[in-house]
Amino acid sequence: MRAVLVALMLWAGAGLAQAEETPLHSLLTADETRGWEAVGRINLGDSGFCTGALIAPDLVLTAAHCLFDQKSFQPYTVNTIEFLAGWRNGRAAAYRGVRRAMAHPSYTYDGTDKMGRVAYDIALLQLDQPIRLSSIKPFDVAADPQEGDKVSVVSYALDRSEAPSMQDICHVLGRQPGFMVLTCNVDFGSSGAPVFVMHDGVPQIASVISAKAEMDTRPVSLASAMEVPLTELRQAFGAADATTPGVRRIGSGALVSGRSAATGAAMSAGGAKFVRP
Repeated sequence: MRAVLVALMLWAGAGLAQAEETPLHSLLTADETRGWEAVGRINLGDSGFCTGALIAPDLVLTAAHCLFDQKSFQPYTVNTIEFLAGWRNGRAAAYRGVRRAMAHPSYTYDGTDKMGRVAYDIALLQLDQPIRLSSIKPFDVAADPQEGDKVSVVSYALDRSEAPSMQDICHVLGRQPGFMVLTCNVDFGSSGAPVFVMHDGVPQIASVISAKAEMDTRPVSLASAMEVPLTELRQAFGAADATTPGVRRIGSGALVSGRSAATGAAMSAGGAKFVRP
C-alpha cells in the first residue's frame, strides 16, 4: 500500500453524502467467504504481502508496485511470489506459484511522480498452474465506475493479514485523469485489492487499490481508472515471450519469469511504505 499522504485538490464530489457507507468487517467463516475465494493474499519473498484477485483461472490482477523491491527498485523474481486464494486462518483454498509477472508497460516504479504512477499501477501474475475449482470462480472485469458510484473492496492488510475483510459500501469520491479517489478503508497490505461494482447482484472488478492518501485531512484511497490500461497490459502480456527466464523490459513495465516456490508473509516492499507487523 503506497502511503501517498498528501493533500489532494477538492472535487465537486467531495461533498458526497456517505450515509450508506459501511464499516470493514472480517470474513472469518466459510459462509462469509463464499463467493470471494478468488480474492487472495500474494506473498512476496520472505518479507511481504499484497492482495490480488483472479480474473482468469491462471491470471491474478494486482497493483504494479507490489512487484518491486523498495530498496533495490528491481522486480521480485517469480520464485519468491505465491498466490494464496481465499487465505483464511492459516489455510488457503488453493496455493499457486507464479510463472510470469508483468507491470503495465507505462508504469515506472522509480519515477518521482507518485500521483502519476497510480494511473498505471496494475499488474498481472500468471500462475504456474490454473485454479480450476468450482468453489473458486474468477471475477469478470467491469467498466470504470463514475463519481458517486457505490463500490466495495475485499482486502488483506497489516492488522488483518490472516483473513480478508470487506467494506460492502464505499464510494467514488472523485476522478482525475487516470485515477479515482475512493472513500474505501484501506491500509498497508491492501495494495492490489479488487474494487468491485455489482451488476445484477454479481461482483465485477472495476479497479485495484493503489494507495492510501489524504484529502483535506480526510483519509481516502486511490485506484487506477484501469479500463483502458488493463486492455493495454493484457495485449503486452500476451505478446511477451514467456519462455525466456530472468527479467525483461517491455516499455517501462517489467516482465519476470522463472520457477515457482512458496514464500513468507508480512510486508516491507513495493512502491511505498509497507509496515512490518
